[in-house]
Amino acid sequence: MLSLRKEPPLTPEVLEEAAEWLMRLSENDLSDSERAEWERWKVSSPERDRAWARAQLLQSKLGGLPPSLAMSALDRPSNPQRRAALGKLALLLAAMPVGWGSWKLAHTQQWTADYRTRVGERRELTLADGSRITLNTETAIDVLFDSQQRRVHLREGEILVQTAPDTAALPRPFLVSTRQGRMQALGTRFTVREVSSRTHLAVLDGAVKVMLAENSQTAPLIINAGQRTDFSALHFGSLNPIDRNASAWIQGMLMADNMRLADFVAELARYRRGFVRCDPAIANLRISGAFPIADTQRTLNMLVQTYPVIATGHLSGYWVTLAPA
Repeated sequence: MLSLRKEPPLTPEVLEEAAEWLMRLSENDLSDSERAEWERWKVSSPERDRAWARAQLLQSKLGGLPPSLAMSALDRPSNPQRRAALGKLALLLAAMPVGWGSWKLAHTQQWTADYRTRVGERRELTLADGSRITLNTETAIDVLFDSQQRRVHLREGEILVQTAPDTAALPRPFLVSTRQGRMQALGTRFTVREVSSRTHLAVLDGAVKVMLAENSQTAPLIINAGQRTDFSALHFGSLNPIDRNASAWIQGMLMADNMRLADFVAELARYRRGFVRCDPAIANLRISGAFPIADTQRTLNMLVQTYPVIATGHLSGYWVTLAPA
């Protein structure tokens, strides 16, 4: 049987080098000697060859650099804005080949939505009927109220919903929809999060009726207060007791109770621009505590001060690696 060896991830240093060359080439003012240096760099190691292949793929997808990055490319290397743009470009290269599609989709969803939040931002809304919606980090929603329904569509991210009674002459159902299904609030407070083609629902008060998007043969499922579940467009997941820290993000906290460090880092990364990587050697380290999500650097400092780990930053802080101390 033929086995395929998975290539190791490229290092931040090589990605930054590739980003630097891509940015310099976009300026169109390289001398012959500089171009010769670039040619030598490309073939100097297999890792650099792979990094440049990603750079070429990114160029073909974009037809050049993204406008915000191309503008920064006109600045000199010592300019802080250019350094920040270089870090963003290196992150795009790190995510290729699927990264461009995700980047484009995320930006389209964010900028065409009725309401949105950026990475690390939280936002509270009061809708026309008095219902309240809290948007977590990097979330986008659409709101549609008409004579038949009150509906919030979650494009991406996570929300907390606190419904209010409908004052219309004919009461309309309050619905929250995702690509995986539709949830009808039955006088309730609940959180909804979409992750990897599944919707995660946690009911804090009241009850929620869930209907799958692509399986009308399965009867709707009612989730009561204190319960949580997840579902795809076709199937329901298991029903479990609610995590008591499910809504801690509302208070700006990330709670850990004997949590694997790798899982904690995955959650923390949602609130921080760039990449946070956990060395596999400490992935199973168990941590506990309350950590602020509005200041992810402080959270990283708390980890380093409390547990046997060190944090190393690359790409002007856009890439952080946690490793054994």
